[in-house]
Amino acid sequence: MSELLVDSHCHLDFPEFAGRMPELTARMAENRVGWALCAGVTLERHGAILDIARSHANIFASVGVHPDIQEGEDPDVDRLVALADDENVVAIGETGLDYYRLEGDMEWQRKRFRTHIEAARRSHKPLIIHTRAAAADTLRIMREERAEEAGGVFHCFTEDEATARQALDMGFLVSFSGIVTFKNAAALREIARMVPLDRLLVETDAPYLAPVPFRGKLNEPSYVRHVATEIASVKSLSYEQVATATTDNFFRLFSSATR
Repeated sequence: MSELLVDSHCHLDFPEFAGRMPELTARMAENRVGWALCAGVTLERHGAILDIARSHANIFASVGVHPDIQEGEDPDVDRLVALADDENVVAIGETGLDYYRLEGDMEWQRKRFRTHIEAARRSHKPLIIHTRAAAADTLRIMREERAEEAGGVFHCFTEDEATARQALDMGFLVSFSGIVTFKNAAALREIARMVPLDRLLVETDAPYLAPVPFRGKLNEPSYVRHVATEIASVKSLSYEQVATATTDNFFRLFSSATR
């Protein structure tokens, strides 16, 4: 394991990690995980994310409001653009649509998603897309709002192959989490095999979705190496090839992040 990895999506500001940054970053170094992106889910916690990013040169921030969250500030475009102007903020999101847990009229989600896309286009920073049980509407809105002008990544991908191909056709990358290591994820591994290596990222989504052999436990950025190992196996590549490619892909997509 000579090459450095990037955990392209985690939530180091969450309460599960309070006071634990020294041990987390130490284990990142031990496992050759060179960088991590701490993704925003509320504006109320954005300050905490910035504090982490400003204190650690190898941790980057994004700004956005998760589609599941109904409480707190619902930003307008100007607010997101202003927050994205910080040098530590490399992306807009996570944003998207999630119809899995919520019921009723989801127009508020769709409106918020459009706001994030416009902010990404205006700030010239890529999107971090979350979609669950809402792929058709997610792709439709992306096309209507010209999301391809901003680019970005479908994070923690769990949708079908057709959705992956449409995301790729729009110029987006596809990121795989620890789910790809789960025993029941054979279909997802087939999608990982299909996604070109130069369009692929790896992530943990920590503190959630710990990969095998840590499934069911608290996830952390150092565990992203298990995702990369699985991807290497699925694609019949070496670990070093996957690490090199996914790290290069990350810094090409999130072009304001510095190695």
